[in-house]
Amino acid sequence: MNHHDHRTLLVPDSMAGERVDAAMARLFGVSRSRAADLVAAGHVRLDGAEVAKSDRVLPGAVLDVTIPTMVDPLEIVPEIVEGIKIIHDDDSIVVIDKPVGVAVHPSPGWSGPTVVGHLAGAGFRIATSGASERQGIVQRLDVGTSGVMVICKSEHAYSLLKNAFRHRTVSKTYHALVQGHPDPLQGTVDAPIGRHPKADYKFAVMADGRPSVTHYQTLEAHRFASLLEIHLETGRTHQIRVHMAALKHPCVADLTYGADPVLAKRVGLERQWLHAVRLGFEHPDSGEFVEYESSYPDDLAHALDVIRDAS
Repeated sequence: MNHHDHRTLLVPDSMAGERVDAAMARLFGVSRSRAADLVAAGHVRLDGAEVAKSDRVLPGAVLDVTIPTMVDPLEIVPEIVEGIKIIHDDDSIVVIDKPVGVAVHPSPGWSGPTVVGHLAGAGFRIATSGASERQGIVQRLDVGTSGVMVICKSEHAYSLLKNAFRHRTVSKTYHALVQGHPDPLQGTVDAPIGRHPKADYKFAVMADGRPSVTHYQTLEAHRFASLLEIHLETGRTHQIRVHMAALKHPCVADLTYGADPVLAKRVGLERQWLHAVRLGFEHPDSGEFVEYESSYPDDLAHALDVIRDAS
């Protein structure tokens, strides 16, 4: 059942000039990101007109908000997702090969397929603490990034692996096809990453961001692009994409971070060329170091062939 909670308030003098999302946060007690979602969904009117979240409010204006007390957007919909491959499965962990276009878990801005939904639909029993929509999740890959990832099935595995990721004892290896040729051919990017000041779906190198360290080495140098092997020391959202763009060598077809759309078309990609190829960690039950791999999916393999042939 979808009920609506409708509220109308006059903007008080004390809030003159505030952004709509900030004013809503204070007037209705919602988070700013929830306020932004409501604005984006068309649930907010200012003096009867549609608004953008960055619009400013004037004192005495009528702010009209319909807050759907929703079927929770974080509800897990159990559904088998085509293309998710199970690489390894035992009592404590399941290792998958995540295809492009699948999010790891439900979130307010995403209604597409998820890893968590697939595992529920495929009959995997995940029993861990952690928010229900993120059961067993100790790492994430972007919707547009493919490759190997681990999900924990038991509480024991969850706490051990959560710690392993936090303390950077997990070995995370990616391959990225980036524009041009990084100089030097191998190196380390050590630059803090924070939310982009102008676009809230993006991240950027920011002086006050969180420490972020990326090690790369060139595997193949071609005329238009280089294939890199990358080891992540930290695991920030979009870390590789942000760091490569900061070096002026964005991942091929990563239009969000400044990649050349002509080259993207030429290699036939609609997402960044970035793939999680290997993941290694101490198995939470046996204590031995295990490593799992994922080969390039067809779209990335094809794009790489085009780049190789163009050399």
